[in-house]
Amino acid sequence: MSQFNVNTEVENDVVILITEGYLNNEGGEMISNICYEHISNGSIKFLLDMAQTKVVNSIGVSILIEIIEKLQEVDGKLGYYNLAPIVDKTFKIMGLTKYSSVYSTKEEALADF
Repeated sequence: MSQFNVNTEVENDVVILITEGYLNNEGGEMISNICYEHISNGSIKFLLDMAQTKVVNSIGVSILIEIIEKLQEVDGKLGYYNLAPIVDKTFKIMGLTKYSSVYSTKEEALADF
């Protein structure tokens, strides 16, 4: 499988993680490490731009659930945009959309945050 990469940017007080590649255990750990570091520095709003992530496995989903649980402790929020249809369906089936939000665009997400 292809290597996973994450780039980050901050817009207003929202940390945006731009993912690229297959979101499995390796990718999930990269995302969680970045999120936990930002949470420890006071950030509580996170968006994942998943335009370049076309596949997410169950371990990747479980790590996202762990991040959601951590964010709930600090009244934080996690959202996603640019999801491939299969990833969107996976997130709905796995229940992620009950505790985090899916947006069509970055602008829509930032407006809601």
